[in-house]
Amino acid sequence: MLVFLNGQFVPEDRAVVSVFDRSFLYGDGLFETVLICRGKPFRWPQHLERLHGGAEFLGLRLPFADEALGKFVAELITLNQLPEALLRLTLSRGVGVRGYSPKGADHPTLVMSLHPFPSPELLPRGWRLQTSSRRLPAGESLAQYKTANKLTQILARAEADAVGADEALLLNTDGFVVEGAGSNLFWIQAGTVCTPPMTSGVLAGVTRAVVLELCRELAVPVQESLVTPAELVQVEGVFVTLSTFGVMPAVELDGAPLKQSPLVEKLTCAYRELLTRD
Repeated sequence: MLVFLNGQFVPEDRAVVSVFDRSFLYGDGLFETVLICRGKPFRWPQHLERLHGGAEFLGLRLPFADEALGKFVAELITLNQLPEALLRLTLSRGVGVRGYSPKGADHPTLVMSLHPFPSPELLPRGWRLQTSSRRLPAGESLAQYKTANKLTQILARAEADAVGADEALLLNTDGFVVEGAGSNLFWIQAGTVCTPPMTSGVLAGVTRAVVLELCRELAVPVQESLVTPAELVQVEGVFVTLSTFGVMPAVELDGAPLKQSPLVEKLTCAYRELLTRD
């Protein structure tokens, strides 16, 4: 497999960065996970927009213009012959002086790699969710961006793994469910598709935005609201969204079965159809 590293395509065993790179030392960077569908990155402009927003927020510099970056992605797909895959893009501040200060870190590192996408037949039909003991700060502006420091999500997912669950749900410091460790949360209540508001500490997921777009196309009412784990068990249906799997229905929360809404299946089908025409 070939990896893109700072303007060059190199074999993965030679795709290395310095042990003094700030993403390794402090998680000082950003990343994006992009679905490659039929040889093209799905919703690439939206991923770029979020990447730019995060870079501006952190004071990072993208070493390549958008047009050049798009061409590099296309070439990486062609070289690896992976038209159906996941693209991982990592932007680091690079090497700087010792300590937290970003002074001197003027040469950012940009890495892109492709990973085979699992066959749809191998995917579970629904995910078991587990509420994590970890908490996310409510109203945290940093939560809007995919930073390279995801220790809270890692620890939450470890808790889920320990009980055989597929995904962890994280609450914020106000006690409301915010999102999954690697996904956005939705639920169905009285025929309305609900999701936590951005102000609760939610990552602005690209697939989250796609689902909201599909709801508008299908004339399905949408509402941003707050919810607790106890309330989620009582709703008409729960699902999560992520670039990797799209729309994933949830079948269980903390060991309790969840109701299954036909609206979730409707949105799942609409999402799959969108992939064939976008």
